[in-house]
Amino acid sequence: MPFRRVTFVALAFWAFAPAGAVPAGPSHPVSVYVSWAAHDELSDTVRLDEGLAFRELDAISVLKGQGAQFDYFLLDMGWFDRDFGYRRFRKEDWPQGPDRFLAACREHGLKPGLWLSTNVCGWSNPPWMTPLPEWQDSRGGYLDLAMSLHTGGYLAYQIETMQRWYDLGVRAFKFDFAVMGAASPGELARLGRAEVERLNADAWWSALRAFRKRNPEVLLMAYNGYGGDTSDTSPRFSLTVNHRWLDVFDSLYCGDPKPSDVPCANFWRSLDTYSDAMVFQYAANGVPLSRVDSSGFMIGNTGTIYRRGKAAWKGTMILSAARGGHVNTYYGDVALLDAADGAWFAKVQSLYYPFQERDQVTTFGDYPGTGRPYGFVARAAEGAVCTVVNPGPTAVDESLPLAADPKIRLLFTDSGFVPIAGNSSIHLGPGQMAVLGTGGYSEAKWDLGTQDDVAIPSSCDALEKRDLIHGPRSASATVNVPRGKALRIVCSQLGADGRPWRVSGGAPPSGTPMGRILVLKADQDGHELKMTRPYDLQIWSGLSWAVAEAPASELSPGRPVRISYEIRDPKAGSGSVELSAFAVTD
Repeated sequence: MPFRRVTFVALAFWAFAPAGAVPAGPSHPVSVYVSWAAHDELSDTVRLDEGLAFRELDAISVLKGQGAQFDYFLLDMGWFDRDFGYRRFRKEDWPQGPDRFLAACREHGLKPGLWLSTNVCGWSNPPWMTPLPEWQDSRGGYLDLAMSLHTGGYLAYQIETMQRWYDLGVRAFKFDFAVMGAASPGELARLGRAEVERLNADAWWSALRAFRKRNPEVLLMAYNGYGGDTSDTSPRFSLTVNHRWLDVFDSLYCGDPKPSDVPCANFWRSLDTYSDAMVFQYAANGVPLSRVDSSGFMIGNTGTIYRRGKAAWKGTMILSAARGGHVNTYYGDVALLDAADGAWFAKVQSLYYPFQERDQVTTFGDYPGTGRPYGFVARAAEGAVCTVVNPGPTAVDESLPLAADPKIRLLFTDSGFVPIAGNSSIHLGPGQMAVLGTGGYSEAKWDLGTQDDVAIPSSCDALEKRDLIHGPRSASATVNVPRGKALRIVCSQLGADGRPWRVSGGAPPSGTPMGRILVLKADQDGHELKMTRPYDLQIWSGLSWAVAEAPASELSPGRPVRISYEIRDPKAGSGSVELSAFAVTD
């Protein structure tokens, strides 16, 4: 599938809603705060309770006081009592039930929202939700924990549950974990999987369409199980998004933040590249950018976001807005942001939201999973805003899709290397992002400053490798590093199927850090060099690369360095390993 210089637009096989349906998709940008990553009971042990929710409500109030837009506050997975079918809050964490929280949302000018599983109660015993007696005639598949949507009592119960919460003031529902193939073994044998999937999807689609018609203020968000090839960022993805869901859902999410398969010296930039790749992929599926929820903004100290805190959050914030989706989701612990952050947050929204509202955002450049430059451009009569990323290991010149304009200004970039910009192209450092404004957007009032916690070196030049040795899970080579330069080593791996070979040591708190599994070393004269390894984290989603750096002070000038990479994957597997080295000047 060619990607170079492609602008993705909706394809001709778009499926429109039938006459009389309430159209899905907000007509203007909305901001949805989602609590996940402030808490996490899947890859961590941090519970969602009333205290956490009110701490985040107070933080949102501070941000709103600085001009930031927040419209919804959605409680993610974990708010419910597992024995009462999503109709009661977990009593030990919400002793007063939901009333105080719902009232507080109204006081803060926020519409409440709730996470619901589409039709899965869990994937292990005990499950997160106990199947109720009313659901027994719907059970089938996934350890008997997935519910049919076209037979039995589950679907009617789920819609009634939604209606009860809507009548109490809940206005947003996030639907996760859809398994359209859920059926009893007998039904699967009689009908076949394809027919079961069709019947379940038809029943769910019809029920949601009717619910929207009765409750036109509702916001419905689709998550896991509604299409997309989100496992990695290989350019060899499939067109798997069913447009029919756009008739009933306001947005389709395109994957939880995780590392892309493009090696990045800054680990957090790799997460940005993943979300960008997923947005490009959904656009290639014919989904309008306005309907894609990139879910790219996520901060917090839990395992789901790799204990990120708020590191490199500004670049993530800009990209989440630049992608053009009308449903802007902000995940995690926004209490990490202070009032000054709130003012900056509001400025980003004021720059990008008008473009979102007018659907004036398009993509340009390569598919992000190739490691070559790409970006998003937003155009208006008064000028344009161009957000561009170079995920690759060396500096590049990238063409820009901008009209000739004598006024152009660098509005934002990472620290260190300063991009050189003109109307037709920009020179970017390795792993760097930048925002450019033309015309009316080249005024100083739109400046967003620099991202101080992402440093781009002034040079990063490939080194010649000698005595290269490859094994099924390893590679080694010898390099010479010029005097005064740091050594950066970049490694990646592909599986036997040619796709990225992602390895994981498991999630916190007991997961194995990746530095023990993807083992990268450099030796000089029998001495192992000390290196920084930003990838050495507990990564639940897996990693297909490693980047490490030895400072110039560790190196003896003129002496060869032996670099090596070994994959100590506790699971079986083999593939090909790529090993590169670069001389770096800060």
